[in-house]
Amino acid sequence: MRARPIDEPHRAASQLELLFDLTFVVAVAAVTAQLAHDIAGGHATAGLVPFFQVFFAIWWAWMNFTWFASAYDTDDIAYRLLTMVQMAGVLVLAAGVPAANHADYRAVTLGYLLMRIGLVAQWVRAGIEDPKRRRTAMRYATGITALQVGWLLRLLLAETGALPSSAQVPAFVALAVLELAVPRWAERPGATTWHPHHIAERYGLFTIILLGESVLAVSRGIEGALETARVSAPFLIVAGSGLILLLALWWLYFLAPAGDGLSDRRHRSCLWGYGHYGLFAALAAVGAGIEVAVERTGHGLAASPLAVCYAVAIPVAAFITLLWLVHAPIVPEPVVHPAVVLGCVTVALLLPLAAPRIGATAVVALLAAACVLLIATVIAPSKKISADLSQGGGLPCRN
Repeated sequence: MRARPIDEPHRAASQLELLFDLTFVVAVAAVTAQLAHDIAGGHATAGLVPFFQVFFAIWWAWMNFTWFASAYDTDDIAYRLLTMVQMAGVLVLAAGVPAANHADYRAVTLGYLLMRIGLVAQWVRAGIEDPKRRRTAMRYATGITALQVGWLLRLLLAETGALPSSAQVPAFVALAVLELAVPRWAERPGATTWHPHHIAERYGLFTIILLGESVLAVSRGIEGALETARVSAPFLIVAGSGLILLLALWWLYFLAPAGDGLSDRRHRSCLWGYGHYGLFAALAAVGAGIEVAVERTGHGLAASPLAVCYAVAIPVAAFITLLWLVHAPIVPEPVVHPAVVLGCVTVALLLPLAAPRIGATAVVALLAAACVLLIATVIAPSKKISADLSQGGGLPCRN
């Protein structure tokens, strides 16, 4: 196992990586469905804590494997088998999502343990077979192992009552912060040779998976609405607007390809990579919110119209804000002007307040329209430039 070159030409996601991502479909679907259930039941706030905790485990395990694979993917028998161990851990974690909503994290912790065991073995192998980066690899293995012991102790103390419920969330936050610190500490002796365009592609693929999960969530909402009611105008408007909204978020994400930016500014990759936790969580939450909004058109829910509207508006606003913040450090000029981003986010957060007058259906439709308008502000100038060039004009030169 040797480090792959940073500038390897035509580097793309492997078939094993695509299969690895598919196992996360199950976990993301489980956590999204659980959040939608909490929103519909009128206790969305209580459901946010387990949602963010479980989603952190999903995202962090996926992210760790992705960056390791970018540097050390050998695609041999040992590598494949250890990756499959991590896949099994994802499925166990997904099975524990419903129990986690009731503060039972045994299955989630076990699944996370399986994923981490597979990754630690990969790092140990890299440390043995790549002498140049042995210290870095062994630091990764040591840090991950130590944190996994911490997660197991947290579970044990919680199960025995030694860790009161009021201290469980602070303990989670402390361990999560230490997890985030491991890569910075491990790479002090020498950085790993991750490939910028490969990383950008992998993040883009996971974004598509999350959008696909949102489409699945919308279909669940449609199914739930159709069980108790006929097709109605509000039903068609919300379902159609939800689909348009998801397509708009896809368009926004891929407005600025990240590969070149990561290549030119490798030192800012940590901010870019870590910022995607919020981006990915927001996308999952958007799917849950739209599912509830669609289902609400078919029958009454415990959640108020205002709560349903904010279940869509808040994650949309968070996604747009974080998308700009994540890409700002790696692109020379922002694709979307900050003032336009701020305006769209403000509109998204204020629209639900109009729900008592115009209804939740109209609010969801206007949220979709706001995102489409945001895209139009980017596309329109570029189309004008293209038209000027095609007519023989040129861009003004600046000395």
